[in-house]
Amino acid sequence: MTLLHPPYTAWHLSYVALGAAAAPHVHAGRVAATLVAFFLAVGVAAHALDELRGRPLSTRLSDRLMWGLAVAGLTGALALGALGAFTVSLGLLGFMVAGAIAVVAYNLELFGGAIHNSAGFALAWGGLPALTGYWINALALRPPGRARRARLRLAEPRAAALEHSRARAAPPHGCADRTSALQQRR
Repeated sequence: MTLLHPPYTAWHLSYVALGAAAAPHVHAGRVAATLVAFFLAVGVAAHALDELRGRPLSTRLSDRLMWGLAVAGLTGALALGALGAFTVSLGLLGFMVAGAIAVVAYNLELFGGAIHNSAGFALAWGGLPALTGYWINALALRPPGRARRARLRLAEPRAAALEHSRARAAPPHGCADRTSALQQRR
């Protein structure tokens, strides 16, 4: 059996592509570099660390080789991320830190395995790649135009209701002066 586990790796790399496709504009070079970085981090480093933790893929590779692959994969991913951080935006650093923590903590089951569960899996191997794919193209995390317009439409009735309730609470025109005069007499 192979360490890379191609279908599983491709599945997680597809989230990078899906996130990128949702961005307002796609930068092919950024997407390619992000896919290579995630391949190194998830395809190589994460699988090597996971294999060290219990041999779920039943490889016969030595622990020393597994550690070497994990370090090399994560170092390569972080080097690509650093290049992106300095050529595209320093905002990429947050995604790099989150990704490195996810790779190590999830696969080595750190923190008593608190991250090695369904939610951790979804966030680390689905959410983070998709958000990163989107962000590296949009350089922001904001809902697409349609979602923003829908949110504003949903907010309009609430704003109108709030304005209506404020208008009902205010004294009728001309009464404010009389109310103020009555309060001063007391």
